[in-house]
Amino acid sequence: MSDRLKALREKRGVAVKEMRDLIEIATTEKRDMSAEEMEKHSKAFNIVDSLRVQIEAEERTIEAERQAATQADKDNSERRDREKGKDTPEAKLRAGFRNWLRTGKLIGEGSEEFRAYQVGSDTEGGLMQPPQEVVAGILKNVDDQVFIRSRATATQLPQAESLGVITLDTDAEDWDWTTELLTGSEEDSLRIGKREFRPHPLAKRLKLSKTLIRKAPNFETLILSRMAYKLGVTMEKNYLTGNGVQRPLGVFTASNDGVPTTQDVSTGNTTTSITFDGLIEAKFKLKAQYWTKADWLFHRDAVKQITKLKDGDGQYLWRMSVRDGEPDSLLGRPLMVSEFAPNTFTAGLYVGMFADFSNYWIVDALNMQMQTLYELYAETNQTGFIARYEGDGAPALAEAFARVKLAP
Repeated sequence: MSDRLKALREKRGVAVKEMRDLIEIATTEKRDMSAEEMEKHSKAFNIVDSLRVQIEAEERTIEAERQAATQADKDNSERRDREKGKDTPEAKLRAGFRNWLRTGKLIGEGSEEFRAYQVGSDTEGGLMQPPQEVVAGILKNVDDQVFIRSRATATQLPQAESLGVITLDTDAEDWDWTTELLTGSEEDSLRIGKREFRPHPLAKRLKLSKTLIRKAPNFETLILSRMAYKLGVTMEKNYLTGNGVQRPLGVFTASNDGVPTTQDVSTGNTTTSITFDGLIEAKFKLKAQYWTKADWLFHRDAVKQITKLKDGDGQYLWRMSVRDGEPDSLLGRPLMVSEFAPNTFTAGLYVGMFADFSNYWIVDALNMQMQTLYELYAETNQTGFIARYEGDGAPALAEAFARVKLAP
């Protein structure tokens, strides 16, 4: 653990103690928290949440530095190979891709290496398909930045137009106790269906100063990281709240094709807040077999409410993480926070979820393409970049999801 990460965790621990001390004083005196105490609690929670974000950023930075060091070792190895006259095809591809990002031109145009990733001619405004190594890097960045994707089941679809998944719509009945000469009753309950995942297109345009491009030492890293960030945010929003029309179907969208209303849990909650009883009801909505992989998912506004809740023994339900890379926990399971989760506390609305998110399926067409607009923005001394991606996603097994809902 870095010194900065340790210091951030210690500060967060102090703020958490302040929050709980305020609650304990009111509890001991058998009264509700005063307006002044509520204000102090809110300020302390804002500090806790801000430090959580800083801790996560520091952990990502540490991981990025580790990856950068690994890449630097790889680049140095390639440089030594070049000095020895060993110019590998992979090194040529990366060098050519970097040059294309900077100038819009191909080095050695027409050579076998660069024909391998050109899609259309340069004069026709053709697209460039990055080397497979770069495509994988973009998808990995997305995995690091969004919650659902890191837990979901992701499948690549490099050629077919769609992916069909067999579903068990109705299971067979239990076996019959019988005798040696009998075969039991005839089974007619088993029903098999199919779900289709059809990748939908996403695109984003980015403009950068030519001066920045010329001076930035790791320019291609900047391009890929920003494109990955914009892609990640768009995907996260739709994995949570997408309506399934030319885009993924979200877990907070009630649908018989995803998570139906039969998986909603409002028992125990009030019309404006989450309660201890409501969380217990949500957890036990899922079969115990899902618990080992299940996570809680809430907006930070909901977490603010949850930090005040206690069980019947006076123990807080929410527990702060003290280990690197480990999230806070709730009722023994990880508590994930997303800015895109619902946070309107009105009667009958969704405010969270307990689910085994490996049962959310994502399909990547893996035909990531990039286009450089080298001349279009010449008057403003900028170069434009367009990235395109195709993918789909939807809950694949409804019973693995329990939505937390406020009382109607």
